[in-house]
Amino acid sequence: MRSHRASVTLLICSALVAGDFLSVVSAAPPRPETFSIVAADPETGEVGVAVASRVFAGGTVVPHARAGEGADATHSFANTTYGPRGIELMARGVHPEEVVEVLHRHDPGHEQRQVGMVDADGNSATYTGSKCLAWAGGRAGKNYAAQGNSLTGEAVVVAMESTFLETVGKPLAERLYLALEAGHSAGGDSRGKQSAALLVVRERAGYGGYTDLAVDIRVDDHATPIQELKRLLGMALVNDYWNRGWTAFTEKNFEEALRWQEKTAGQAEGVPNMLPEVLYDLAVIRLANDDSAGALVALRRAVDLNPKLADQAM
Repeated sequence: MRSHRASVTLLICSALVAGDFLSVVSAAPPRPETFSIVAADPETGEVGVAVASRVFAGGTVVPHARAGEGADATHSFANTTYGPRGIELMARGVHPEEVVEVLHRHDPGHEQRQVGMVDADGNSATYTGSKCLAWAGGRAGKNYAAQGNSLTGEAVVVAMESTFLETVGKPLAERLYLALEAGHSAGGDSRGKQSAALLVVRERAGYGGYTDLAVDIRVDDHATPIQELKRLLGMALVNDYWNRGWTAFTEKNFEEALRWQEKTAGQAEGVPNMLPEVLYDLAVIRLANDDSAGALVALRRAVDLNPKLADQAM
């Protein structure tokens, strides 16, 4: 312990002699040096963010999104006020490029920041300050902005951009994940990996339509966070479809409910721990659509998979 303290003391003294004490102090806390992609799907009304980093719980700092307005990702010595302030400005109709300029006027440390923004119409901007740690940079286009710092190289953001553009037609959450995975495969964060997160919002997307959260998943600390995020995304997509179906059912829009619950059941085939309850609700919704035979088929399979559901069906 004493030798450790002596080493730290020697390090600080050396920094003082070199006139570099502030850089040692500022380097102490973990910073969200990372890579991210923000994106919008104007056709579905969704906006979202995917992020990966070699820090604990990067998803608590980087992603911000508000349905019908926009999304942004802030990292590299992050000023987390960029999130809500940026979205508020986009909600007022300010173009993302102008939003970045406005935020910088009130932030003397903006040369250390990195941010990507997209509004609900797909207008975007990415900014990398001159004092971000190399490699740092970004790319932006219609409906997306990809950026990162402390990366292995430019190939990371190139891979995110190209993958996002090549996956048109897939759900936004899946496109964001695939872009993040591509960035990781291209080298990712030069320091390694620890956390990842994915956030997608859509008006009335949450359970019962009470919130706008379509997908909200985080991996705070994991040896393989990208792979773990993929596992969670499989369940999150089931949950998103299920919420659509059940919300429509509670609003007595039975035909719409059936459309989404049938899709939920198909998605849940790959998620065994969710399938029994999905099938149970499918039985309820089929019955509401006057399909008693189909309801019985779904119910029997649900009970076979989880016998405890038999009590609920009584």
